[in-house]
Amino acid sequence: MKYPFCAASFAAVFAVSGIAVAQDKAAVSSAATVSTTSYPNKPIRMIVPFAAGGGLDITARLIGQKLTEKWGQNVVIDTRPGAATIIGTEIAAKSVPDGYTMLMITTTFAINPSLYAKLPYDPIKDFTPVTQLNSQPNILIVSASAPAASIKDLIALAKSKAGELTFATPGAGSAPHLSAELFKRMAGIEMIHVPYKGIPPAITDVIGGRVTMLFTTTISAAPHIKAGKVKALALTSAKPLDNMPGVPTIGETLKGYQAEAFQGMIAPAGVPRAIIEKLGKEVAAIVQSPEMAKTFEASGALAVGSTPAVFTAFLKNETAKWGKVIKEANIKLEQ
Repeated sequence: MKYPFCAASFAAVFAVSGIAVAQDKAAVSSAATVSTTSYPNKPIRMIVPFAAGGGLDITARLIGQKLTEKWGQNVVIDTRPGAATIIGTEIAAKSVPDGYTMLMITTTFAINPSLYAKLPYDPIKDFTPVTQLNSQPNILIVSASAPAASIKDLIALAKSKAGELTFATPGAGSAPHLSAELFKRMAGIEMIHVPYKGIPPAITDVIGGRVTMLFTTTISAAPHIKAGKVKALALTSAKPLDNMPGVPTIGETLKGYQAEAFQGMIAPAGVPRAIIEKLGKEVAAIVQSPEMAKTFEASGALAVGSTPAVFTAFLKNETAKWGKVIKEANIKLEQ
């Protein structure tokens, strides 16, 4: 896939859409003086770097509604899809750091720095983490007729047929792809990567036995598991899930294995710390509420609601972890 990564081309895109791209972050920072006692006193914008209607957009709208009810200020959801989230992320990075622009992120935010040689923003210097919203464990499935009923069986099968087994993904560099690459390295096996244009066709070919396995969300796999079309071998989470009774974790066989996607909220660098803490506390309380926890569970996710400090450490670890996997697997995307 090819994306226009140079700063000039991104500026051109923004100019066409009527967006003024800030050229001097230091200049706008001086305008970011805001009273934390009166915050918020105007609408808040949440940038979602994906298309409307997707999982992150839905999460943002649910949280935005609750914040509006709490603070009496509108929360505007601004979807800016494109270029593997890079377009929306750059817009957020160059926004005024006054606490009124937030960026909603997923695992892609931690993956992109290692996938692309050059980004039009610095994921560390240009942002301040607010809170991790949830974690999204995946599940490893194989066809119902596959000669493997456990992770131990699958590893043994892969070693007996070195380089013959295949794994499907929704694309190179995706979270399921990296989950599989991590699994390969920790298990000491070789498999062939078969990328698809999305999860549905990948699941279809797993069911038909045309590919050996797939890492996917529990919500997308559940109907096929229930129908007996695929076997659920293990979860990528650190602990078993209540909604997947009897399914072990990969970590029970491969000690230390964990690969979970996530959703989170970050802000442009320079937002006053008191606002980051206030916003983080309020959003964490929303995602930890029984109502939101049930909503996340229905989509195969687990509510988190971490502090800004904990989320900062988490993002650092995730970026380093997936960076190592990408480097060892020699995954490169065209620019």
